Amino acid sequence: MLTKKQLQLLEFIHKRLQRDGVPPSFDEMKVALDLRSKSGIHRLITALEERGFIRRLAHRARAIEILRLPESLGGAPEGGFQPEVIEGGKPDAPPAPSAITTSGVTELTTMGRIAAGVPIEAINQAAAQVAVPNAMLSSSGQHYALEVRGDSMIEAGINDGDVVVIRETGTADNGDIVVALVEGHEATLKRFFRKGNMIELEAANQAYPTRAYPDDKVEVQGRLVGLIRTY
Repeated sequence: MLTKKQLQLLEFIHKRLQRDGVPPSFDEMKVALDLRSKSGIHRLITALEERGFIRRLAHRARAIEILRLPESLGGAPEGGFQPEVIEGGKPDAPPAPSAITTSGVTELTTMGRIAAGVPIEAINQAAAQVAVPNAMLSSSGQHYALEVRGDSMIEAGINDGDVVVIRETGTADNGDIVVALVEGHEATLKRFFRKGNMIELEAANQAYPTRAYPDDKVEVQGRLVGLIRTY
């Protein structure tokens, strides 16, 4: 579910791509949405990308590709993508996603809870499964799900109780939202920034300070690719 501003921005980008063949600039987006700064546009773009509606193309200025549209903008209905939590057993190791079903979803293992706040003890053992729309999953790599605990990422649209979909990877680009393992035993969900031989883990909530660690103390466990929210 998109916020009003996210939907407005997606519609604006879509119309400009249809009209001109190229997306609008960040300045044009800022004016169209009546925002005071481009930082707000950056947050909206990141939220749309994390939800699988757009993709930014690397090494190209103003390169944004629309992957899908919500039903209100003419996209396909998403009724078949309602997430469902299913009780599951405790496997010996994180399993790979099951085969894609005809309903357009894949069952992913929920590996436990992840702190969006001060780091907590490392991720618990698998306890349940969640149905994830296939559009959230890339064709390569393993995926798993985590339940968010805390409010440090609320400005990125990630709330306490949300389920985040993570693609396993040991690398990240600056600005990516990642699962980071700190000092081998604490896991947290934060934005990743490398500065020299230091790693900064940045919250999306001004109430939480950015924390910096030597790069050998932080291990990237995966990158955020999607989010599921139930009401």
